[in-house]
Amino acid sequence: MKEKIFSQDKPQSEEFAILRSKMVEHLMSHYHIQDERVLRVMQQVPRELFVPEALKSQAYKDNALPIAAGQTISQPYIVAKMTELLQIEPNYRVLEIGTGSGYQTAILASLARSVYSIERVPQLAEEAEKRLRSLGFLNVVIRCGDGTLGWEIYAPFDAIIVTAGSPKIPEPLLSQLKIGGKMILPVGFEKQAQRLIRITRTQVDFTYEDFGACAFVPLIGEHGWK
Repeated sequence: MKEKIFSQDKPQSEEFAILRSKMVEHLMSHYHIQDERVLRVMQQVPRELFVPEALKSQAYKDNALPIAAGQTISQPYIVAKMTELLQIEPNYRVLEIGTGSGYQTAILASLARSVYSIERVPQLAEEAEKRLRSLGFLNVVIRCGDGTLGWEIYAPFDAIIVTAGSPKIPEPLLSQLKIGGKMILPVGFEKQAQRLIRITRTQVDFTYEDFGACAFVPLIGEHGWK
């Protein structure tokens, strides 16, 4: 998909554009995010449109923020890191588990050919779909359901991202990953703390890499937390 250029047609937008640039600089200098395509789309996607109205002034702070239904929009760093680790190419078909506000979805959709996103909470799924459509993202399909089951009809996927913490790696997601594809997700036996794990499917098995501690809301579902 062609990378989007969002207009700065409101007085407030200039201020947010400056904050967005500072966020990207911080991602590079402090967190050593190096993927130029990831940095470019994070410079372009207006994060302030994905947070509650009362929190817009905090949209570019280096932390997660609450959204509806007790969920969160992830810290900019974790969005950038997880996206970078997936190594998304323009022809990729991506599965996202946990649409949330749709911000991570927008980042993925700016990089990949298509994004299939599953959200458990109906309100969030509906609002994210409207928000993404209003911003011109036509390569995103969202449905409400149990994300731990994946989306078999569109499998296999080149990349899978799970934006909630699971006590184990959901088996259906492993089976829906293309050979050579990568999955990134937080895994941990405690609901409040996980490890960020990248899985790559090979011809015969899976390889696992640990990228350190993280903290996400729980992944609820048949193959997650009950």
